[in-house]
Amino acid sequence: MTTEAPINQSVERAVQMLGFFTAEEPELTLAQLTKRLGTSRATTHRYAMALRRVGLLRYDAGSGMHSLGPRIVELAATALSGLRIIRIAGPHMERLAAELNETVVLSIWDGDSPVVVRVDDNTDRVVHIVVRTGSRLPRTTSAQGKVFLAFAGEDGLDRVRQTRIAINTQNEDGIRAIATPIFQDRDCVATMAVVGTIANLPAKESAPLCLRLREMADILSAELGFFSDRDQERSVS
Repeated sequence: MTTEAPINQSVERAVQMLGFFTAEEPELTLAQLTKRLGTSRATTHRYAMALRRVGLLRYDAGSGMHSLGPRIVELAATALSGLRIIRIAGPHMERLAAELNETVVLSIWDGDSPVVVRVDDNTDRVVHIVVRTGSRLPRTTSAQGKVFLAFAGEDGLDRVRQTRIAINTQNEDGIRAIATPIFQDRDCVATMAVVGTIANLPAKESAPLCLRLREMADILSAELGFFSDRDQERSVS
């Protein structure tokens, strides 16, 4: 019989504290951290000081706000470099960005929403859509989120499963994103998306740009070892 190793409470709480910071709330006070951590102010302060000493948190004495420290960026870069899909996707994304003259984005599913792990674009464009690596995208409304949910079996997304294309249009900002799945084995492990203006990107799944995006994602899926039903039928026959 095997037993699980006990969880170190200090490590668990430190990781939990780091997780409180988001793109929407990049700065938090000690009082906010204390309330969310559910400990005493002294205990929270002790964890914050330990994290500050190793560069995982930083503190602005003038504002009294804590934020993620520079060491986080180093660790994130190291983690991303270890993702095989990013290395394999790189050349395909560069080629597609140059061909379409649009921003191409690779995202993976992280817990409960898509996270951008690579961006390739053309900075020479007059209208340049900025997408930052590490950005967390909306779970249900982003094109990438719809793709992940569709291939996780979510109801109401049959069209996305059928076409392997999801489109999200932000009319107020004039931005459109078109996403398609990337498979490894039988699972959707990532999405490749084109992000641009409504004027430049089509609104129909059958448009040539959408078909080209899907074609490039299919090539990447094949390199990752995706074995489609069609391939299986060929091998049997």
